[in-house]
Amino acid sequence: MDLHLSGKIAVVTGASKGIGLAITRALLGEGVVVVAGARTAGPELSDLAGQGTVLAVPVDLATPDGPARLIAAAVAEFGGLDILVNNVGAVRPRTGGFLSVTDEDWIAALNLNFLAAVRTTRAALPHLIQRGAGSIVTINSVNASLPDPLVIDYSAAKAALGSFSKSLSKEVGPRGIRVNTVSPGPVSTGLWLGDGGVAQTIARAEGGDPDAIARQAAGGSVTGRFTRPEEVADLVLLLASDRSANVTGADFVIDGGLIATL
Repeated sequence: MDLHLSGKIAVVTGASKGIGLAITRALLGEGVVVVAGARTAGPELSDLAGQGTVLAVPVDLATPDGPARLIAAAVAEFGGLDILVNNVGAVRPRTGGFLSVTDEDWIAALNLNFLAAVRTTRAALPHLIQRGAGSIVTINSVNASLPDPLVIDYSAAKAALGSFSKSLSKEVGPRGIRVNTVSPGPVSTGLWLGDGGVAQTIARAEGGDPDAIARQAAGGSVTGRFTRPEEVADLVLLLASDRSANVTGADFVIDGGLIATL
C-alpha cells in the first residue's frame, strides 16, 4: 500500500533510540525527510544522519525553549513541515511508593512526558496550519488509562497528554490538522529492558531477577510478549498518512491485549 508519504517533512522527538528511532527509520523508508530531535544522537541516529537521510538536531526537549528550537531548525532547513511525532518521554518506577515522590520528581515527569509535547506542538502548529493539512501523532501509554502506583507520576502525565491531544483535535480538525495518539504497553526497548530500565529497577528494589520481571510483564498480555518498536512505528506511519484522512481525536492501543476492559 502506498502511504503517500514520500517527500513529506516530519519532526520526531526522542529519536535517538527505542520507539523514536524505529519511527525515524520507518518514515525514512517511506521517503519522508526526517528532522530527528534528541539530547544526543547516539551511534544509530548518527549513522542515519551521516548518510544524509535525516537531520539530527541536538536538543534538550525538557527545557522550555528546546521544542521551539527543534521546530525552528526543521523550518529553516526544509521550509516547513507536514508531520509531527511527539515521542520523547521517560519513566522511573517509584519503588518507594507515593510518599517517596518529591515535588521535583513530579515536575520532572510532567515536564518531559507532557509539557515537552505541548511545547513542541505549539511551535509546530502554525507551520502545519500554513500547509493546510498535517498530522500530529503522539506516543502516549496504556498508563494513561491503566494507572499504576509504581509509575504514579508517569501515569498522571500520560493521562494529561491524552486529554490534551483529544481537546486539540477538536480545535484544529476543521483546519485540516489531525491529532491522534498511540498507546503502547510494554515495548522491547531500553526503557523497559536496558541497563537502568524498568525491569532492572524493579528487580533491584525487590531483590529479584530482571529477566523474570520482564517475563512477568510480558505474561500479562494475551500474546505473551512485548510489543516491538517497529510495530509501534508501523501504526504511526498509517496515522501520519492520508490513508487515515478521516481519523482524528483517536487513541490506538498496541499492548498485546494487556488491557482487558472495553
